[in-house]
Amino acid sequence: MNTVRNILAVVLGAIFGGVVNMATITIGTMIIPTPAGFDQSTIENFAKTVHLLQPINYLVVFLAHALGALVGSFIAMFIAVSHRLIIALIVGALFLLGGTMVAFMAPIPVWYTIIDLLLAYIPMAFLGYKLA
Repeated sequence: MNTVRNILAVVLGAIFGGVVNMATITIGTMIIPTPAGFDQSTIENFAKTVHLLQPINYLVVFLAHALGALVGSFIAMFIAVSHRLIIALIVGALFLLGGTMVAFMAPIPVWYTIIDLLLAYIPMAFLGYKLA
């Protein structure tokens, strides 16, 4: 039963973290809109228009990634029965995997990729573990 609950913790942590990620992007782009002409409907259009983004636009994305990992691991901590640190880091690693995949698929600036991959996922998952 403990194993099932720990697996459920990872799954629900990833789902709720993903919801927080998407909500942060949605609300963040209302507060800090993307530049006119920016199109993220396909990866090709994103690649053609990514040069329009300003550093402030990357802040919204970074916050979405960081909050997703933080909330996801935090929620997982209330479901997990044992191996809580490992579970929190697994949730963070799932978000890191997604961020790494996007970094290789899209022409994102190197400075942002480094900051995002190093600071948004695993550190925030660890913080979610500590806060819980």
